Amino acid sequence: MLLTQEIGSLSKPNWRVRYVRGEKLREEDLRELRRWAEFLEIEEDAVRKVESGEAEKKEVVELSALMAIRLLEKAGLDIIFDGEQFRTEMYEYPLKNVHGFRFLGPVRSFDNKYYNKAECIDKPRLISPYHLEEFLFTRRNTKKRVKVPITGPYTLAEWSYNSYYVEKYRKLGYSWKSLRKPAKRDFVLDLAKEVIRPNIAALIDKGADIIQIDEPAVTTKPDEVDIFVEAFNEMTSGLSCKFSIHICYSDYSLLLPHIYELKGRVQLALEFANRGLRGYDILSLFRDYEGEIGLGVIDVHTDEIESPDVVKERILYASKFISPERIYVNPDCGLRTRSWDVAYRKLRNMVKGAEMAREELK
Repeated sequence: MLLTQEIGSLSKPNWRVRYVRGEKLREEDLRELRRWAEFLEIEEDAVRKVESGEAEKKEVVELSALMAIRLLEKAGLDIIFDGEQFRTEMYEYPLKNVHGFRFLGPVRSFDNKYYNKAECIDKPRLISPYHLEEFLFTRRNTKKRVKVPITGPYTLAEWSYNSYYVEKYRKLGYSWKSLRKPAKRDFVLDLAKEVIRPNIAALIDKGADIIQIDEPAVTTKPDEVDIFVEAFNEMTSGLSCKFSIHICYSDYSLLLPHIYELKGRVQLALEFANRGLRGYDILSLFRDYEGEIGLGVIDVHTDEIESPDVVKERILYASKFISPERIYVNPDCGLRTRSWDVAYRKLRNMVKGAEMAREELK
């Protein structure tokens, strides 16, 4: 009851970013590296290699991943990953491994963040599984349960230009108004079948047993939620794995009624802490949903450290709507916008708060 989990990324340390870019590390970068290495009990040789400039870039990425794993372990989480240290971000990184796209340049998303937007110009096809190395590295370096996050097909499609499928329907005589949804459906389903499903199958073949599908875009077009559900069922049917869907910062009422068509008892990892205590009231809509709820109890948009008592209060309040046996405890979203100091303290208090709630609910 009330197992704790991470939900996505941690920030990439400055020393890791600058080293991979080929820039000289500053004194403050080296102090940051040394401080966290000592706190997380990282082997001295790996640290010295970075300090001396003798490490290969891959070794530096692996070192930051190992430190992220140790941070999540030290915070006490039950289910972890590596803070996505192997990845540039959640969109460009996967699509670089997919045939059928060309990148057109950076566009602004939010918080002055940019991503390199791509255009779909041919039917998508996976070139090679792109999360295996990261998963195998994490599994070698922890005894905790491991959860692998994967960007879902709806979000990949929504954040891309849909040239290939639009042109296909235009040639069939469809107007723009009539082609929008069928062109989007074909795009999402092909990504699900030809890209995400083989990725999942490759991970399961290597021992992965928890996979999180990240779909932040899923409610941006409410009339397409049914496409997202159809794609999820298409890409997971018959695969033996525990699945979670992470949907952040959305009007979750828009998921209904389609969410009840998901096959299997899929966990929904959702955001609530950003809304305040009454934000959990929307859980009343999910009383009859048979899957688990990944309960967001940590606000990732502020450096304020939630106390264990606050976390406990949020869990107990949510348990009025959802049975505690169905609740997993997590931050609202990835903690990549917070420093490691803040992320660690937030996660440690989250674990303590979950322990306190567990005791009270026994």
